[in-house]
Amino acid sequence: MKRSSLQRSKGVFTPGRTPHAPRPSMDAGGEPRSNVYRPRQSVAATTSRQSFFQATPQAAGVPRDPRPLKDRAYQARIGQELLEYMVQNNFEMEMKHTLSQNVMKSPTQKDFNYMFQWMYHRIDPNHKFQKNIDQEVPPILKQMRYPFDRSITKSQIAAVGGQNWSTFLGLLHWMMQLAQMLDGYAAGRYDQACLENGVDVSVDRIIFDFLSNAYRDWLAMDEDMGDEDAERVLAPHVEEMARLFEWSNSKNTEELKMLEAENVRLVKEIKELEKTMPDLALLDRNFKIMEEDKVKFEEYNAVATQRAQKYENRAKMLQEELETLIEEVREADEERRSLHKAVNAQGISMQDIDRMTAESERLQKGIESAGQRLDEAKKKASEKEAEASRVLGELERIVDQYNTLVYETALVPSTAANAKGRDFELQVMVDGDSYLTSTNLKGSSGTSPSAHRLLVDATTGYQPGQVLNLNLRGSVRTSLLELRKEISERRGAAMELVMKDRDLLDGIKEAIEDKRSEVEALEHRVGAAEQEYEATKEVTTAQKLASDAQIEKMEKDLSRMRAGLSESVQILEQREINTTIQYEQLVLRANALREELHTEIDRMLNDVIKFKIHIQKNLADYEGLVTDELEEELGSEEIGGGTRPVEI
Repeated sequence: MKRSSLQRSKGVFTPGRTPHAPRPSMDAGGEPRSNVYRPRQSVAATTSRQSFFQATPQAAGVPRDPRPLKDRAYQARIGQELLEYMVQNNFEMEMKHTLSQNVMKSPTQKDFNYMFQWMYHRIDPNHKFQKNIDQEVPPILKQMRYPFDRSITKSQIAAVGGQNWSTFLGLLHWMMQLAQMLDGYAAGRYDQACLENGVDVSVDRIIFDFLSNAYRDWLAMDEDMGDEDAERVLAPHVEEMARLFEWSNSKNTEELKMLEAENVRLVKEIKELEKTMPDLALLDRNFKIMEEDKVKFEEYNAVATQRAQKYENRAKMLQEELETLIEEVREADEERRSLHKAVNAQGISMQDIDRMTAESERLQKGIESAGQRLDEAKKKASEKEAEASRVLGELERIVDQYNTLVYETALVPSTAANAKGRDFELQVMVDGDSYLTSTNLKGSSGTSPSAHRLLVDATTGYQPGQVLNLNLRGSVRTSLLELRKEISERRGAAMELVMKDRDLLDGIKEAIEDKRSEVEALEHRVGAAEQEYEATKEVTTAQKLASDAQIEKMEKDLSRMRAGLSESVQILEQREINTTIQYEQLVLRANALREELHTEIDRMLNDVIKFKIHIQKNLADYEGLVTDELEEELGSEEIGGGTRPVEI
């Protein structure tokens, strides 16, 4: 079993997030084992399932800490949380170190060392601190993926007090949150939240338990143990993981059966509801009809509202006329009383009064009969007016349909494609308010307002040629017939093009069928190639497994060679130290010898100089002696004229 495959990808824990980070550890011999592994690349196809533990890449450069660590209130809050956490987990009893009351404000270097070691032991209980704190902290922060480790230097770690304390207080608080997250994950406090967010962590928990337990046993093994011993130690963990996976699969299978039964029941209910419910097409058709009825009702409601407004205006005018008539009746009563007084004053007899009464009754009956005839004439006129109004409304509706059709056939406006510069838009020339004025209403109070819309003036109606703005039977009919003929010709040409396109489409279909048969043949070839690929893949997998075993063997040899190399390096380092010491001694001896030689050379130079001066003095004396002897022998004149310098 390959040990390097027991490591999963690490996550990054930032404030506010709690991904899992594996706990580094050391072996029993005290030598730190590397816990940074390269996961083995699987030959199986990757799935789209996203793990709950996912690594987040760090940003380039020195990241900026978003926490307000310089805020005194924030420092007091996180410091209180740290104190409570350490008290709850027996910090002083485990570390045998007592913290002062102001430890979160002005701690000593020793306080920080104990707090950091205790907090990291909460994350990795098997780690052993063997070096100075400034050398231990940076690699630990990198292993834990602390997001702000680049902003912490070794000089700051060696002196955590003063202005740097806020940075290390944030570091301890982050480690506390990480330890709490690990404890919470181990206790399963996040499983329900993950399920609510649609993430199933049961598989991740099984793998995490397997990796943590197997990794702990792997670290406890001796370096000299072989692959068989390692497999024997890790076999119980593999069996436990297999058992948990079988239990999880059985649970998922039961849940799947329940969901399938629920699905069958729901499908039956849907079919029963489809049978009991009416036809959707009928409902859609009824809905469209009701929508059309709704539009018509809204139009009718708008027309009725307009009529109601007209009737209200007419009622106001009738009320004014009624008040005027009441005033006239009152004036007539006063006039009758005055006339009665005048008659009495004139002395008219009863016979004259009876005669006048009979005459007035006769006239009244004539007036009543004339009023009845007038009411009948008004009734007939009203019926004609209603029929004319209905016909006019029908005409307006037909005109609207006509305008809609000509707009759809590109005859309106005059700039349309088929209009050819002529105006085909039809309009009703009847103006609803042309004769509807207050003067006309007062002059014809017995005439309905709809009648005024049918009249040009008080006595004249519309001629057939005055109702519409176009001559439908003349120019419009001729133009429409010409357009119909032109459209028929264009339709025939389009049908010919359609037939040609249909023939072309049939040819394309035949070509597609040929290509489809070729594609089927290629699919058969692809199937054969896939089978060959699967066979090649199996052979490659077997070769890869063999190469993995060879690589593991070579890694063991490499570890042994590294152990021998480390001993050789120590011997060479010792030899280098001895050589350096000898070299320094030789340098000292060379310097002393150089000083002695300089002194001897100075002495010899002084002797040479003195000897030279002595020789020069003796030569001068000898030259003087020779000169004196020559002068004595040859004489002063011969010596003065023939004397020449003596070369020595």
